[in-house]
Amino acid sequence: MEGKQICSDSSANNQLKKTKATTHLQSQTPSLGEIVDLPEEIIQDILLRLPVKSLLKSRIIFTLLNPTYTLKQCSVDSLMREPLVVAPNVDFPNQTPHSTVWVVGSCNGIICLAIDEDDVFLWNPATRKSRQLPSAVVEMKPGFYYSWGFGYCESEGDYKVVGLFCDYDDGGLRESVVKIYSLRADSWKRIGDFSFGVPYDDTGKFAGGKLHFAASKGMDFGSSWNIVSLDLESEAYGIVEQPIYGEGFSDFSLELLGGCLSILYVYEMKRTDLWVLKEEEESWTRVASIPYSSGLGNYVYSNPLLIMPNGEILLVFSGSFLVYNPKDDSFRWPDVERFIEADIYFESLVPL
Repeated sequence: MEGKQICSDSSANNQLKKTKATTHLQSQTPSLGEIVDLPEEIIQDILLRLPVKSLLKSRIIFTLLNPTYTLKQCSVDSLMREPLVVAPNVDFPNQTPHSTVWVVGSCNGIICLAIDEDDVFLWNPATRKSRQLPSAVVEMKPGFYYSWGFGYCESEGDYKVVGLFCDYDDGGLRESVVKIYSLRADSWKRIGDFSFGVPYDDTGKFAGGKLHFAASKGMDFGSSWNIVSLDLESEAYGIVEQPIYGEGFSDFSLELLGGCLSILYVYEMKRTDLWVLKEEEESWTRVASIPYSSGLGNYVYSNPLLIMPNGEILLVFSGSFLVYNPKDDSFRWPDVERFIEADIYFESLVPL
């Protein structure tokens, strides 16, 4: 069973065309029986004609602290079908004891990792290739806040990382520096400051060619908040209109689901609504209303990973995976180790 791809297949194909490959194939002419070298463009054409499922597999990657930070991964199929999921460790770049690691985001099979907050890597787990980004070199007072974002600019054929660096106090945001890294240029440059308040999350959410950050003008969680977009091509900021939620707010989180921006909006002791912004429709749709269950405690759902063809929704809940079935309002928990965070990505042959 496959999940939904975070970025478009066309982007992956465009990158696949750039892959350098050498191979030998057995000639299909029985009388010759010889080994022939195929030109690179023919190899690429063969690969591009294969079904996507033959080239890519959807994976879940999650971070553990046990006793040091570790990355593990498993297939979506095993997570949804098998009673006990064995998730092997993943060798990731710059893996050292006691170093913190979190997944900033993924696109076309490439994962952006932040190690100890300020060491950033682009990494393809399938090819085991990685690249460490040069330092962003930001001069601010000690203790400033990091927020990273990762995405793909299709018009430029370029992967980009955004660093959002903020200094704030009880009164809100005092200073911000925003820098953007281009993989093609292998360099950072500074762009317009972030003037929309204090960002809530450690990572921006990439959808529709833009990174999105939830931000509040004040430090109080009850303050009004905005969804701030940053276009990776024009480098212009914008505000994304939110759904009409209704009364009873107690919590929210800005997430991704199937490559689309999503919001989990919590109504205390009642339910959590899952909203999705579908790019083609340019409007929010409430795709599920997950009921509150006293047996789950006072925790809130987070990070919807995918919706399966049968309608089941895979979410993260308090360090575990949770599957919700809207047909009968039932829950089940895939048996896997507890973790800190989880993301979904597709394996690919995209080079770094």
